[in-house]
Amino acid sequence: MENRAALKYKPSRRNLKYNNLLKRNFFNRSLTILSYIFSIIVLLPLFCIIFYVFVKGFGQLNFSLLTQLPEPPGDDLSNAGGIGNAIIGTFIVTSIATIISVPIGVGGGIYLAEYSTGGIYSRFIRFGTNVLSGVPSIIAGVFVYGIIVSTKIFFGATFSALAGGIALSILMLPTVIKTTDEGLKLVSDDLRRGALSVGASKFTTITRITLPTAINPIATGILLAIARAAGETAPLIFTALFSFYWSDNPETILEPIATLSVLIYNFALEPYEAQNQLAWSASFILVMILLMLNIVARVLSNTKNDFNSINKDTNKK
Repeated sequence: MENRAALKYKPSRRNLKYNNLLKRNFFNRSLTILSYIFSIIVLLPLFCIIFYVFVKGFGQLNFSLLTQLPEPPGDDLSNAGGIGNAIIGTFIVTSIATIISVPIGVGGGIYLAEYSTGGIYSRFIRFGTNVLSGVPSIIAGVFVYGIIVSTKIFFGATFSALAGGIALSILMLPTVIKTTDEGLKLVSDDLRRGALSVGASKFTTITRITLPTAINPIATGILLAIARAAGETAPLIFTALFSFYWSDNPETILEPIATLSVLIYNFALEPYEAQNQLAWSASFILVMILLMLNIVARVLSNTKNDFNSINKDTNKK
């Protein structure tokens, strides 16, 4: 009976045609249009900020701006100097933070993904990582100020690039730990079993198999953490402070150092147009650096890993 009923029913083209007047179709189209509008609203502030910073800062860019020191505050627009020391200082402080946070963060992620058994200790680490990722950046600056700067624990130095790097490394740690943990979880267990079955040790399996397989998400997390650290201002005000001089010798890591974010903060408050223009130029350069880091991180996150593709082909066979 069911087969006969199916044979008798022949859907017409009219029944298969998309009807805009149906309530469910109208509701679906309305929500789709609304989602597009909200997406544009979300992206609009980003494009407005980039456009405004581009208009205000791009016109001042020149070779001397990138290679000279800032001059003392004044009204002379033709002799405002440059931001070369701040660019180098940003690179130095961010490098110190990366050197500190990457080994600790990747090691913590490896422990959570490869060695932990879901006990109290691993749950405490994950909980602490989540809490640390939500801590305001100024708290990290105040913490390092109280522990390192005020106590002069590093060879009697107070404000220094080293203190600034330590403060930024605290902010980078949660991102590196999370991305390493999640990246290693994406690695197929078949790869681990295959390595262990041929006699590889746990250490060899991690260093030769799982880490190379998860290198893309780990590198993405590191780049995102660097991008966040490079744009922070509050921690550096309490730790690295600022300097109008070059950082041209190793001893400068124990001295106050200039960074782009603090330069923007200081010069934006100056009552002189020359320093305000330097702040806009530094803002443009910093935004471009952060944008490029995020683009590279996005490209890495979308890149297929050779180990994953080989694993998929093996499973198909």
